[in-house]
Amino acid sequence: MSRRYPSRPVVGVGAIITDGDRVLLVRRGREPSKGLWSIPGGMLELGESLVDGIRREVREEVGLEVRVLETVEVLERIICDDGGKIEYHYVLVDYLCEPLGRTLRVADDAEAAEWVRRRNVSSYEITKGTPAVIEKAFAVRDALVQRG
Repeated sequence: MSRRYPSRPVVGVGAIITDGDRVLLVRRGREPSKGLWSIPGGMLELGESLVDGIRREVREEVGLEVRVLETVEVLERIICDDGGKIEYHYVLVDYLCEPLGRTLRVADDAEAAEWVRRRNVSSYEITKGTPAVIEKAFAVRDALVQRG
C-alpha cells in the first residue's frame, strides 16, 4: 500500500529517546514533513509488533539500539492536498525509549540527528504536536523513576 494517497490509514511508530535532559531529534529527509525536525520513527511492517517496529526504525534511522519503556501517545496525522483529498493518513504510536548506545549514524531517510536539550526543543522547526508529545514523555519517564 502506498503511503501517499493511501486506501486506508497507515500505522507508524515513533521513539522519544531521552538521555538526561536531552531528547533525540531527526530532521526528516523525505515527505511528508521533509526538512522539519521530529522524533525517529517510521512505518510498521506487516507481521511486525509495535515494539519490534520501533526498535527496527530507530536502528535503521539513527543506528541506535533502544530499550522500549512505555507508550506515551497514540495520535493520527491526516494531511490533505490542495484539492482537499487525503494525501497522507497515519495512526502513530509514540514510545518512551532509552538508548543502549550513544553513537549516532544517520541513514538516508533523515538529513540529520541531534541530541537536543529539553529547553531548546521549541527553537527547532519541528513537526506539529511533537513538542507536546516530548514533554509528555519526560513526565512519563519521571513517573516511572518515582515508581522505581
